[in-house]
Amino acid sequence: MQRAIKTCILTLCAALALAAAPRGDGDLSKLKGEIKIDGSSTVYPLSEAITEDFSKQARGVRATVGVSGTGGGFKRFCRGEIDACNASRPITKAEREACEKASIEFIELPIAFDGLCIAVHPKNDWVKSLTVEQIRRIYGAKESARRWKDLDPSWPDRPIKVYSPGTDSGTFDYFREVTVGKDGTIRPDMSVSEDDNVLVKGVEGDIDAIGYFGLTYYKENSGLLRAIAIDGGKGPVAPSDATILDGTYTPFSRPLFIYVSKKAAARAEVAGFVGFAIEHAAELAAEIGYTPLPASTGSTVARNWSARKTGTQFLDPAGERVTGRLAEIYN
Repeated sequence: MQRAIKTCILTLCAALALAAAPRGDGDLSKLKGEIKIDGSSTVYPLSEAITEDFSKQARGVRATVGVSGTGGGFKRFCRGEIDACNASRPITKAEREACEKASIEFIELPIAFDGLCIAVHPKNDWVKSLTVEQIRRIYGAKESARRWKDLDPSWPDRPIKVYSPGTDSGTFDYFREVTVGKDGTIRPDMSVSEDDNVLVKGVEGDIDAIGYFGLTYYKENSGLLRAIAIDGGKGPVAPSDATILDGTYTPFSRPLFIYVSKKAAARAEVAGFVGFAIEHAAELAAEIGYTPLPASTGSTVARNWSARKTGTQFLDPAGERVTGRLAEIYN
């Protein structure tokens, strides 16, 4: 029954967001050209699904999606090498300045929600939940917990095998900011990869391992891993679509983005692709395992795209990160 209710809710969210989004920009079958996209591995499955469906209608357009990580994608985007950047975090002050220096104007489009899942081996029967402080001790360079017993004397006296996305990953940036702080240092002895599938395999293969990645990757591999409930100060909360949308899964829930070059958006094939992406993001997000945007936010995204509204709403004039719920920030 719960699964049926959840499916109905996701379907309704998808339908409402779909109704609010603009229709595709013209007849897609008449479009020709090339679209270059790169960036987040977390956003990649959704971007790939959008691209595949778009290509079925726009056969004259060659759309490619790379996976160099959010940071790597922004480097290329701000050099004008790609038309759009997938990002699992908002653009940073340095990235915005790089775009400004290169005269790259951009349109910022949230596309879905994702939870950042902390996972362990399924036979790990001692960790039921973790506080943010315990996670900081596992991953932080200072006062690191090297063995499980360092976190709780009743836990095994064995080394913790730590897995993490690479430093070019927006997932890494976000995780670091909410655990050790944006200026904090992560321990150097982790096993890292820009490919979330590598991280999943690492945690799956070691009972003493722990790792983090987008919730959608956990959903795809839930039989191989066990998600850990997070205590953000109000008791343990497990990651789910419901807890991500209601804000209780804190601080590890986040919006995902597509940043589009305004110059590229003037090309018919790019405009058609982005219009298609906004129109179908909710239904595809629900299918793949992401959390669709609420209908009201989907309407805002559609409106900002139609107006080609440029710039970021996640940095204040001084370049400091604006924090809060997406609906309160993005307008």
